[in-house]
Amino acid sequence: MLAMHPAAAILLALQCAATPMKAEAKDAPPPISTLFPFVLPWDDSSPGITDLSGWLPKPAGKDGRILPGPDGHLYAGGKRVRFHGVDLAFSANFPTKEDAPKVAARMAKFGINIVRFHIMDMSRFPEGILARDSANTRDLDPEALDRLDYFTSCLKRNGTYTYLCTLNYRPFNAADGLPKEIERPGGNNQGRHVPGFYDPGFLDLQKEYAGKLLTHRNAYTGLTYAEDPAVAFVEINNENGLIQSWMSGQVDELPEVFLPELKGQWNRWLAKRHPTTAALKAAWGASVEPLGGEILLNAGFASGTAGWTVERHEAAEATATADKDVPEPLRGGRSLRIDTTRLGTESWHIRFEQTGLKFEAGRPYTLTFWAKADAGIEAGAVIGASMELNHEPWRSMGLAVRPGLTAQWKQYRFVAVLEEGDGNSRLVFDPPMRIGSYWLAGVSLRPGGAFGLDPGERIEDGSVGIITYAGARERSIAARRDWLSFLWETEDAYWQGMYRFIKDDLKVGAMVIGTVVGCSTPNLMARLDCIDVHAYWQHPVFPGRPWDPENWFVGNRTMVNERGGTLPGLALRRVLDKPFCVTEYGHAAPNIYAGEGSLLRGAYAAFQDWDYISTSRYSHHDDWGLRRIRNYFDIDQHPAKMMTMVPAAAMFYRGDVSPAREEVVAELDKEREIEGLGKSWAWELVHAGTAGVPKEAALLHRVAIAVEGVKKPVDALAPDASWAQADRFVSDTGELDWDLREKDHGVVTVNTPLSKAVVGFGGGKRFDLGGLVIEPGPTMEDGWSAITLTAMEGDLISGPARVLVTATGRAENSGMGWNPEHTSVGSRWGEAPTLVEGIPARFTLPFTKKAVKAWALDERGQRKSVLAVGTGPKGRAIIAIGPGYRTLWYEIEAK
Repeated sequence: MLAMHPAAAILLALQCAATPMKAEAKDAPPPISTLFPFVLPWDDSSPGITDLSGWLPKPAGKDGRILPGPDGHLYAGGKRVRFHGVDLAFSANFPTKEDAPKVAARMAKFGINIVRFHIMDMSRFPEGILARDSANTRDLDPEALDRLDYFTSCLKRNGTYTYLCTLNYRPFNAADGLPKEIERPGGNNQGRHVPGFYDPGFLDLQKEYAGKLLTHRNAYTGLTYAEDPAVAFVEINNENGLIQSWMSGQVDELPEVFLPELKGQWNRWLAKRHPTTAALKAAWGASVEPLGGEILLNAGFASGTAGWTVERHEAAEATATADKDVPEPLRGGRSLRIDTTRLGTESWHIRFEQTGLKFEAGRPYTLTFWAKADAGIEAGAVIGASMELNHEPWRSMGLAVRPGLTAQWKQYRFVAVLEEGDGNSRLVFDPPMRIGSYWLAGVSLRPGGAFGLDPGERIEDGSVGIITYAGARERSIAARRDWLSFLWETEDAYWQGMYRFIKDDLKVGAMVIGTVVGCSTPNLMARLDCIDVHAYWQHPVFPGRPWDPENWFVGNRTMVNERGGTLPGLALRRVLDKPFCVTEYGHAAPNIYAGEGSLLRGAYAAFQDWDYISTSRYSHHDDWGLRRIRNYFDIDQHPAKMMTMVPAAAMFYRGDVSPAREEVVAELDKEREIEGLGKSWAWELVHAGTAGVPKEAALLHRVAIAVEGVKKPVDALAPDASWAQADRFVSDTGELDWDLREKDHGVVTVNTPLSKAVVGFGGGKRFDLGGLVIEPGPTMEDGWSAITLTAMEGDLISGPARVLVTATGRAENSGMGWNPEHTSVGSRWGEAPTLVEGIPARFTLPFTKKAVKAWALDERGQRKSVLAVGTGPKGRAIIAIGPGYRTLWYEIEAK
């Protein structure tokens, strides 16, 4: 037996107390342990109550192409289609011919009706589709194609559609015919993709790959991927956009050889609008404003830390003290030393700031400071400096920079023309996310500075430089607006060019998606077939080098304590009358609340009436039988994530949760969008919130954006500012309730005739959901659990019914090497088997005891032991579940 957890006594007491009636089980529950092994077999496709394969029309594509309907949803053969899928990455895209039929059948059992083939183009076979014996990235590997063909044919037979992408993380290189600088050290793969938005040579390489993949004939279906109706979607470019690339600093980092084409296009664009240098100066308001007086109190730290504060969040720990270590020009002065002894999980969890500042819109400000780090600093450490609102929504007002640090003193200078003004503002420094010491000295913030055209820039000879992201604030607001307009139109030309190539030249019949709204904009993406978005709850953070397997954090927080968590951010990006897809969504392991992810997303996706939701990701690798949680994202061996796919799919496919009755619509045409971009950042481009819709609207009503040329419905609801202050959000259908009234103990309930759920801190509480009562018990996480009852046949109130029950809590690998904060295991993910927490709960059903039978299910979803059924008030049946049954799902039958 495993070592007893402190909560074990509570669990044991509840298991004994939960069944006051005489047991009628043929097999007594096994002994209780705190955590017990529970592994869902990788190749299981056995029939039973957990099997959704019969819900998938077979073969995929049998009703013809997936097409948009007049109502903005997806249809095939005149019938609406919803997608509930997963994505794959690396070698998982290419299972062996022995494994492929088993994987496809298991996916169908869990109701997966679409697979997004992701990150195929990053590596050589067997990890990717690139030819293993080629120096370039232009040749595809024959065995990779053959495995892909066979696997997609297996999926098709099982009723599962295919989704392909023409550019993910392809590592373009000199052997492709590009300048050698494309392989610059430290450049990430997506950084190599930036010239593709404007350079014809790069674009030709992407088109070549698309042609080779999409016109390839599958020997097992007899169709090309362009022809096959089971290929439902083609994506142009994963999580990438030109505006986003600029805002993330990737354009700034481009080697000089890739800039003349961009600069030439920029100057030609400018010349059409401002034919002379004089006209350009007038339009941009180029000028020099003399520096004014110092804004900051105690700017030189002569009075120690007076006027400054250290802000700490979550578990982060840091101190700030005055120090005599200063750069040579400041000899005799003071510096400020920040000692970080414990990191948070976000860069803003430690902040050094001065508040109570007043800034004016449209005015330049000059920030200068010296900074350095201790000698043990890792390469790549940066310090954040920003001028921000000191109140909701806490955003940058125009200056947000992250210069790199070294162990030597270095002076930094930034000029910013602010997009907005405010009398309650602050200057913030965010030290690097590294344990160690950092110094600031000579900090100064003064109004004034030079901005506009640089000396020697002339429109007549095409010498106006591109506007770098780091130097953008030294230009006027008008100049930045011109630059963003240029980027917008250049990016639009890319999307439209690729779209027309795929549809017209390659004759692809699938729906075409550009990229996600967030990396591009609603108006740009609305010009393609579908809108797509991605989100992750508690995505891993890497305070050192990217994807360091040792140095990372995953916040151990539950989404039920947030105001919708990631879900409102998705809803705020939906475009009116366009099919809406969420093709990547994940709750990162080892977060112990992962069982909530698919359930909350499925419920609110049905409420928002979306068309496609997908969990990221099924697997990164083709070693399918590990019997343990593999990494942050993969669900195939994560029991809590995998089994909750079934009730989530039922809620979404059937529309168990009714669509919202009312809709909040934001108007966001091209001009408003470009204006909003001035206040956005690389992964958070404009959305309905930019136009004033509070995120909480998505928990109450349906949300959409009316883009350029689309009229806002006359009956659309106006946003209500009071929504942002509420602590309980009941959907306008009355079926969803997100309750935050008890601090740090949020609960979300789903109450429909076919699906009931209690997700969150329900322990010790009673939930009467339309006549079916759920009473969760105490758990290892202070009463947190995720419990569902889903009618797989009949309904939950009037019967007869066949009901699937899932009850999940904590899940982790044997011997997982947790840090004290339970935010990381480093590379110590542990061994098989995965261990889970058995959840105690009591259900009072709207059926008589005589009519009800119940069973605990094994890891294949088959009946393994009989549950006792007791009698409650008015003769109603009562069933108690708990850890003694050593399972996470159950079956109830009501005659």
